[in-house]
Amino acid sequence: MGNVATKYFDYGEREINYLRSADAALGAAMARLGRVERVIIPDPFAALVHAIVGQLVSVKAANTVWERMQDRLGEISPRNLAAQPVERIQGCGMPLTKAERIREIARMAATGAFDLQELRRLPDAEAAARLMTLPGVGKWTAEMLLLHALERPDIVSWGDIAIRRGMMALYGLDAITKAQFDRYRQAYSPYGSVASIYLWVLAYE
Repeated sequence: MGNVATKYFDYGEREINYLRSADAALGAAMARLGRVERVIIPDPFAALVHAIVGQLVSVKAANTVWERMQDRLGEISPRNLAAQPVERIQGCGMPLTKAERIREIARMAATGAFDLQELRRLPDAEAAARLMTLPGVGKWTAEMLLLHALERPDIVSWGDIAIRRGMMALYGLDAITKAQFDRYRQAYSPYGSVASIYLWVLAYE
């Protein structure tokens, strides 16, 4: 993943045992799959850029763009990206509007107009609402940041197609309603993020 520091989402026996007792189907899938590692990006700015790159494109395409950004632009930091011509960001393989949003968020973070570190002190709903004031950041992107940068323990995103697909595969459903989804999400709470990590794998089996 180039020069951006990564680590694995931190979880252990407590989360695993809780989810196994809370949901038999999920527990069986977890036992079958063994430990699943989820790469996260602890720096919230780099994680946010990564999430924006990943919007509405395949994982493979997003990874290609992400690698290019690190190779061509250097450090994925507010100051560096704010100083780049928008065409250079776009040239890494994304639409102009996305490049403009990334540069605008970089400018806001670099000037202190938006404090990404402050998110660490806010509860999930407030942190997500704050993120959604940024250009191009909707609920799904905000929730991905909560899980993939801040390591919040209870994120299960309705906006994530793969998570819905993983649930449908797990419970043998042809479709899933928001009400069904919420019922499962509540069953996984307070360790929904670990459930999400397994649902992502189940979606692509």
